[in-house]
Amino acid sequence: MTMRLGMRRFTRLTNGFSKRAENHEFAIALHYFHYNFIRKHQTIRTTPAVMSGVTDKVWTMVTSLR
Repeated sequence: MTMRLGMRRFTRLTNGFSKRAENHEFAIALHYFHYNFIRKHQTIRTTPAVMSGVTDKVWTMVTSLR
């Protein structure tokens, strides 16, 4: 899946389209973070960040409040 199909902010005909460049940059950063640190890929069965040695664990979207 291409980034354009995966993120609705790139398609102008939706409500999620970023009108401000700053918001668009933030959305792209979140997309790349999710893709590299959270999403387990089917072929390597882990995240690209773990595979390349950037981190030693798969991250989650859940944060601890403690």
